[in-house]
Amino acid sequence: MLYWGKLNSTEDDPSHQDNKICDEIFCKMGIKDMSITSQGLAAFIRDPDRRVTLVTSHKRMTLDLKKERAGICSAGQEHVVIVTEAGAVWEWKHSTQSNIPRKISPLNNLHIAQVACGSYHTVVLTKDGQLFTWGQNSRGQLGLGKGEPSSLSPQPLKSLCGIPLAQISAGGDHSFALSLSGAVFGWGRNSAGQLGLGNTDDRHAPVCVKSLNLKKTVFISCGEDHTAVLTKGGLLFTFGSGRYGQLGHNSLRDELLPRVIAEFWGSKVSQIACGGHHTLALVESSNTIYSFGCGAQGQLGNGLRTNQCVPFPVGLPPEYSPDQAVKKITAGGNISVLFISDDAQASSNLSSCNTTAVLNDEMIDRWISPCNSKTRKRNQKKIQKMFSSASCINGSFCEKSDDQHYKTSKLYSGLDLSLARLAFEKLAKKDNVLPEVETVVEKALLPSLSPDAAGVEALRVYLILPELLRVLKKQGRGTQLTVALARAILQLKPESMEVLTSLWTKLPYYYYRTLVKMFHSVCAHFMSLRIKTTCDHWTEVLPLLRVLRKLYNVNSQRAASLTEGYFLIKELNDFFTLMNQDRLKHLFSVKRLSEEDRMERLICYRFILDLKSKQTAFQFLQMEHGSLTANRNTLCVNRETVLADTRVYLEQDRHNFCLPLMVKFNLEDGLDYGGVSAGFFTLIGQEIKDSSVIQTFEDSGLVWFSADSESSQEEFFYFGVMCGLALYNHYFINIDFPMVLFKKLLDLRPTLCDLEELSPVEARSLKNLLTEDEDVVEVLYLDFTVKGIELIPNGAEIPVTKANRQKYVDLYVDFVFNKSVEGQFRKFKEGFSRGSPFDLWRMFKPEELRDLLYGTSIYDWEELERGVTYEHCGPLDDLIRDFWSVFFEMDEEHKKKFLAFVYGTDRLPVGGISKLQLKIVKCNYSDADDRFPSAQTCFGILHLPNYSSIHILQSKLTDAIKYCEIFGQR
Repeated sequence: MLYWGKLNSTEDDPSHQDNKICDEIFCKMGIKDMSITSQGLAAFIRDPDRRVTLVTSHKRMTLDLKKERAGICSAGQEHVVIVTEAGAVWEWKHSTQSNIPRKISPLNNLHIAQVACGSYHTVVLTKDGQLFTWGQNSRGQLGLGKGEPSSLSPQPLKSLCGIPLAQISAGGDHSFALSLSGAVFGWGRNSAGQLGLGNTDDRHAPVCVKSLNLKKTVFISCGEDHTAVLTKGGLLFTFGSGRYGQLGHNSLRDELLPRVIAEFWGSKVSQIACGGHHTLALVESSNTIYSFGCGAQGQLGNGLRTNQCVPFPVGLPPEYSPDQAVKKITAGGNISVLFISDDAQASSNLSSCNTTAVLNDEMIDRWISPCNSKTRKRNQKKIQKMFSSASCINGSFCEKSDDQHYKTSKLYSGLDLSLARLAFEKLAKKDNVLPEVETVVEKALLPSLSPDAAGVEALRVYLILPELLRVLKKQGRGTQLTVALARAILQLKPESMEVLTSLWTKLPYYYYRTLVKMFHSVCAHFMSLRIKTTCDHWTEVLPLLRVLRKLYNVNSQRAASLTEGYFLIKELNDFFTLMNQDRLKHLFSVKRLSEEDRMERLICYRFILDLKSKQTAFQFLQMEHGSLTANRNTLCVNRETVLADTRVYLEQDRHNFCLPLMVKFNLEDGLDYGGVSAGFFTLIGQEIKDSSVIQTFEDSGLVWFSADSESSQEEFFYFGVMCGLALYNHYFINIDFPMVLFKKLLDLRPTLCDLEELSPVEARSLKNLLTEDEDVVEVLYLDFTVKGIELIPNGAEIPVTKANRQKYVDLYVDFVFNKSVEGQFRKFKEGFSRGSPFDLWRMFKPEELRDLLYGTSIYDWEELERGVTYEHCGPLDDLIRDFWSVFFEMDEEHKKKFLAFVYGTDRLPVGGISKLQLKIVKCNYSDADDRFPSAQTCFGILHLPNYSSIHILQSKLTDAIKYCEIFGQR
């Protein structure tokens, strides 16, 4: 062991007492651990007796630890904290003038892993990942939050709860914690930028040093008011006070952000240590120690008492042999210490730090091995410790190949979930182990989870536990645990929920599928009980549904998404198929629920029902509101002025939107049993499409609101009313709006894909912009405007570059679909909600809503023939054979006109042409050849005269479907 520097900061020491004490301690004692401060206080753990020796003011004493052996220690300016091998924590204070420290009882049996003392505060890390702090809190160094007082007893630092920690470090009045995956958190005094946050504001609670993210940080050392950070790749970053040159940047300037020391480029630093105002660095490949900073007490080891701004090698004394290896470097106050070993292969001490405990194969093998009752109890305690700690679980199963877990971010969890899957499957091999794990997780782990996770690593538990549920499900267990996990997820604050959602988006397919299946299967179980019994179970179902809704929304954002079937609850859909009104009312009506709550059960969780079930529920709830009663609204219009007449009628404000609509065309005798209304909405749709306030995009043929029609916004209200009326009354009105209209109605965000549907040319240009090289983007001379309108303040002055082009594209899409037509769409939506009251339509997905309003246009004409029924004739009659022969010879346009002739519209219901009920009735007339075919559009019945030849049939049928627009005969 070698050392250089002085124990205290006194400039003159004629007695050389410091040196005598140091010589005796360093050269005549074996040292296990040590900690030294700038005020001349030093603590040494002797080897092999593990007694603690203190040196202060040229005096030496041995602490009385009641025969306990010391394990680790750390010293502040006037206090020393010792952790014994038995797990006890002792604190000695200079003011006591005694060698008997006080025992910190609140920390008994917590298995302390590390301790770090600042000048007047202490931080300890337990093996299960808990942080405790005590001492002065004048600058926020305890991390407990602003306004919290100083404390003589340990206080839990809850804001880092769940983070698996690898190391803690404390400086003068600032502290740091390092996670297993390299996230750095700092708090306390920041007057010189020693927290590395880019400013000099103190922090009273831990803050992530984002500039060190993804740097693979493995060690942190704190000086009085500066900090050094070492990465796995051997880079050394320093920040904080540079007053003495302790940052090594050839400057005395403070650094507010972590800055790499350029002098070490090409060399891999393997160890670092900060004294009060100086820094040491070891380059293991050359077995060379470098020092820089304050050298007033000789602590730089260069034989001088001057400061040094750049790293220079320490001149080691002759007694140091090049064959010896540096085992460990340490520094404190004004002293630097070098532990050497005769083993030339001695490795860095960084990996020897006690960190948060993690689950591993060795533990699992012990737990599942045959054992006696005593060992079983011991194993139970260890299971309790491991699975009650979020930090322990979050630190397990890291993806260590190629250091992947150091890439942990909002898009990557840093986990290898295959390890979690194998671990839980292995635990299942012993009958009593997994139930114990289940109990601990449900009763201890989940209640301890913080709603405000400190980072990605604290959220890993929500990705790991579904793998436990997967194994429990195979054993018929885990139902209540799944509900408890769902509740824990829902308690997360918005910021944490956003991060978890991002992790779900990038989760590998098979593990995302497991995640969905676990919540889905338990939800389906309770839904099944709800159907079969009179029990409500809504308290269990609701959190499961809410989590499934989040997962469903995430699914659409994933590159590898699940099919819709993974979210449908088959038991519920089967029930709708066989339901009766009383049972349906039981399912969706609970006395204590308000009308809004009942609607929420359908509207908010539309993904669990298929379209057929939703339509059934839609009709049932309409019936509850009286829409299927004998009372109806009657609308009389002229065929030539149908849109204007309808608006006049609606402006009278006498229409009861809860009641069904019946249409009467003036001067026509047709009675409306459905066919007249179907024809009415076909005409309305065509007139709306032809309106001057609707813009048609030539490259897609679709329409959108005209951005230049602000004066006609009220017109959009009535367009919305008519569309809502059509949906509510189960008729089709095809206006050729794109899918984005229905997404916006359901409050979903438009995307570039939506613009691609409406205007492929525009979308293609934007897509090209996102992929072009930087020089091409600059040549385009784009700015943040669209058609002369600024997308952001001063947008005309901001050029589009490679760095901001994604923002430009997002704003462009937002402008087209939102900002440019904000007033028009708002009015349309208001009208739509008026025409289809109670928001029942919100239970449908955008594509379902579109198909219900527009109908579909995929025609399988053979299916129409296969589903037809006949009256007074059969499929082998000559008349019927001639009819189908004529029909199939028609072009596509005439076939559609035939549908409009028979049903009042050429649009098809969801499910296609097979859902139509066509009935052909043969009519025997003596003058058949003089008659046209006729249709009962309300019932899908075609009356076909007994024509004498196929040619007459063809002529009469063609004329009928081409020219007949009148409902009823006069």
